[in-house]
Amino acid sequence: MGTTKFIFACAAAISTLASPAFADDMTGMVTRIDRLNSTISIQQTQKGTVGGSAGGAGTLQEYKAKDAAMLDAVHAGDRVTYSATDDNGTGTLTKLQKQ
Repeated sequence: MGTTKFIFACAAAISTLASPAFADDMTGMVTRIDRLNSTISIQQTQKGTVGGSAGGAGTLQEYKAKDAAMLDAVHAGDRVTYSATDDNGTGTLTKLQKQ
């Protein structure tokens, strides 16, 4: 019985630490803002070595804003740092800051 509890506790700890909520802040450029649906599209800036990819462009992701007021602080073309979580396949911004 003690071993089973220990295994479940370890599995819970590992899954919590591996969740995207604990990921480092990401950087990118705002490409589109939809204030009616509270969504924002961000082109993630590629991290890594110089010459690691053509043009340095990363993936384009659309996120749901946790708070609609987040979208008022930025405009298309702004460089931002952000954090996001994955809620049932939908990315949700938890932090958005203009650089």
